[in-house]
Amino acid sequence: MMKSICVFLVFYLVTFATSAQSPPKQPIDLESFMERLFPVQDEEIDYESIYEALFQLYLNPIDINKADAEVLQSTYLLSTLQVSSLINYRNTFGPLLSLYELQAVPEFDLQTIESLIPFITLGGSGLRSKKFWDRVKEEEQAYLLFRHQRTWQTRRGYTPADTSRNGIVSSRYLGDPNTIYLRFRIQHARDFSMGVTLEKDAGEQFIWDRKTARYGFNFLSAHFTRYYVGKWKTISLGDYQASFGQGLIFGAGYSLGKGAETVPTVRRSSIGILPYTAALEFGFFRGIGVTRQFRNWQGTLITSHAARDGRISATLDSLESSRIFISSFNQSGLHRTPSELSTKNQFQETNLGGNAQFSHPSGRFQLGANSLFTRFDRPWVRTPQLYNRFEFAGQSNLVSSFYFNYNWKNFFLFGESAISQSGGTGTVLGFVSSLSKQVDFSLLWRKYDKDFHSFYSSGFSENTRPINEQGVYLGIQIRPEKRWKINAYYDYFNFPWLRYRVYAPSKGYEWLARLSYQPTRNLIAFIQIREEQKDRNLPDSGEPSLPYLVHPVNKINGLLSLETHVTKDFFLRSRILTSRLKIGENPTYGWMVLQDVQYGQNRWRLTGRIALFDAETYDNRLYAFENNVLWTFSIPAFFGQGMRYYLLGQYQLNSKLTAYFRFSRTSYTDREVISSGLQAIDGPNQTDTSLMIRYFLR
Repeated sequence: MMKSICVFLVFYLVTFATSAQSPPKQPIDLESFMERLFPVQDEEIDYESIYEALFQLYLNPIDINKADAEVLQSTYLLSTLQVSSLINYRNTFGPLLSLYELQAVPEFDLQTIESLIPFITLGGSGLRSKKFWDRVKEEEQAYLLFRHQRTWQTRRGYTPADTSRNGIVSSRYLGDPNTIYLRFRIQHARDFSMGVTLEKDAGEQFIWDRKTARYGFNFLSAHFTRYYVGKWKTISLGDYQASFGQGLIFGAGYSLGKGAETVPTVRRSSIGILPYTAALEFGFFRGIGVTRQFRNWQGTLITSHAARDGRISATLDSLESSRIFISSFNQSGLHRTPSELSTKNQFQETNLGGNAQFSHPSGRFQLGANSLFTRFDRPWVRTPQLYNRFEFAGQSNLVSSFYFNYNWKNFFLFGESAISQSGGTGTVLGFVSSLSKQVDFSLLWRKYDKDFHSFYSSGFSENTRPINEQGVYLGIQIRPEKRWKINAYYDYFNFPWLRYRVYAPSKGYEWLARLSYQPTRNLIAFIQIREEQKDRNLPDSGEPSLPYLVHPVNKINGLLSLETHVTKDFFLRSRILTSRLKIGENPTYGWMVLQDVQYGQNRWRLTGRIALFDAETYDNRLYAFENNVLWTFSIPAFFGQGMRYYLLGQYQLNSKLTAYFRFSRTSYTDREVISSGLQAIDGPNQTDTSLMIRYFLR
């Protein structure tokens, strides 16, 4: 076997001796990539940060000759069998001389290689021989990005204020309905990245006001990051995020979980420090983060000091002195009304943390430790509720953990265990395995105490945070033959303490099954079914002794999809989505039918969709991933009755300038008012537009 590979390899390298060492890096299909990796859609999930973290991996490809098993697994594109095969190949034949050589690696097929190419490199490009600022001046990946978004119907928040009978003037938005986003960035993979991000949300004022830290735009983020400067692996100034271990302490924004890719996404990866480029106004560090390499060891130091949004309250103690404290956080990042603006930058948060990590020379074993100390300049005192009795309260928190990753044959074992200042613990243990060439399997067990507190965690969980939960996840992927693939998972979980809207210990389960059929490269069809059951409070029973009854809520979603490339430039996608919700003996239903069309040439592309939907209740809502302007995406939820359609256009004016425009409209047939409160629109239609212009400086 090895002899045959060597003969093939020699022939291959001789044949391509005068050609490029790497195939051209093709742009990734963002929609299919995100749909495959994102968890099952839910508005509580931080999609923008997930997207940005994955996009950073795309912009900073890994060195395929130096990456260990942990880094290779972080792409979510390789099975454990393929990871082991690549490491064995490198150990036997030495570093790859060309990315074309991946075809000689056992267990690698052309589809895998094509998916992997955008995320890997063979190392430096030779620019390191030049001085740093000369490299910056010559870098081609330097661009300016402008984006404008708007809803064209008038929301109630932009109408004149009215006065109630008791003389109270109603609240209204302070600014205009335009969302404006501006980004400048210049970066080179594994060398440097620097940039500035500015954003004003719809309803916010475009104003210069130092008292409220509004300098035109409401949000300002900047970063400067260097890679591989001597022994320094990463030096990051400004805004950044970190991911180590299984995300129980450092996992800001990078949290994949239960989705159509049922095996590799259960584990997190120690990606390290990455620049923060999203426009969300929380969940990142602001300060200095550095990582230094010491042979097989690396050490990371994280320092951060940033203003955070929250509601400040005051009380009088027994001596009639005022006590000021934080009563709630504001993580929406919105400052549209006087009330929302009053929460801006109301307290200071300081973080000091670190990571120490050992990687075995073989690339098969990794051991590390994390620690993060967080202090607020005011104590956090929650409004007492029975369900939040064990949530964090106070002025500081310390959380520490140990984690490991071990690649043994076709098994990838991983785990992390953490303890917070309260004494609460969180633990994740699992493995991913290729049981054969056709079968991949994953198992994950987690246990998070009701008083486990970690502010920057993204550990695998059913809750939005790893707290008050125990569960076991089983995932499997079967490829009986080249055209067919079966993905499935089952997750059982329970919550030992009360939760919001669940006033009793509760439990639940969730499973998903997807059958995919791809007879040719240009045609793929799949059917997917997902069922979830969790407990929830029922409405007030009217009995004084039983104000709430907890009852299981069962929801089933179905998805049937057919995608085909009719020609190289013409693409069609047809889908049917269904939902059924059952509370007691009264089921409700929802469905959606959509048709996508895409056609493009070298310099332009048009993408369109038309969809019909009918969902009886909000709990029957249906999520549909939509194309959007570059580096933006949409996963809106639809309920009620109506029609949704959009058209997205892209045109490259020249080598430096590209424009994108998107028009979308939702028309309801079951209502005359859309949304509620200040977001309410009088009428059955909502029209939105997005305009983006990207300009390369060189």
